[in-house]
Amino acid sequence: MRVAMQPASGLVSGLYLITPDQNDTALLLAQVEAALDGGARLVQYRNKAAGTVLAQQQSAALLALCRRHAVPLIINDDIELCLGIGADGVHLGASDGCAREARSRLGAGKILGASCYGSLDKALQAQHDGADYVAFGACFPSVTKPQAPRAALSLFGQARDALTIPRVAIGGITPENADQVINAGADALAVIGAVFSSPDIRDTSRRFSLLFEQTNHHDLTQPATL
Repeated sequence: MRVAMQPASGLVSGLYLITPDQNDTALLLAQVEAALDGGARLVQYRNKAAGTVLAQQQSAALLALCRRHAVPLIINDDIELCLGIGADGVHLGASDGCAREARSRLGAGKILGASCYGSLDKALQAQHDGADYVAFGACFPSVTKPQAPRAALSLFGQARDALTIPRVAIGGITPENADQVINAGADALAVIGAVFSSPDIRDTSRRFSLLFEQTNHHDLTQPATL
């Protein structure tokens, strides 16, 4: 059952929460719920340390939580897990297969995202192949992926002009630097560390969410299309 009766791309905006490698499911659920209470608009389940059984358990529990908050749950890299639990979509990294094949397997009703790092060409290809959104990054130095190549913030403006799907920013984003990325043209901010390492997850999530209400992140002369 879909979270909302609107195009998948229309669901991609605001704070996009990505889970950490947390094997304590009860703690993970409590942390994600606090972020949802703070205004997170999407959740991606990503636990590179989890085995098959734990991933199944955690993603199913997160899906129930996200349903209660009417927020989509995206699964990182795993189409089978997404389809198995009935999650809302999949996010693909560089080595996780092509968007065209993923779209064919997922069907039209699921959200499909693709990491494009610093490449507008990859983003154009992902859009052509059926992606609902693309992610660019790392925008800033990242604790989660310290070796990740950087993506220039100017890329978001270029992508706004070239694409018709939302643009997600990822990598080292904090409440202190997030306005730079929003002003550059990002529709959503994918965040791990700044939320989950915060002593007050709800408050930090709210700070991110408020930035989208306070910041005019689309140039009025070049409106974004979703």
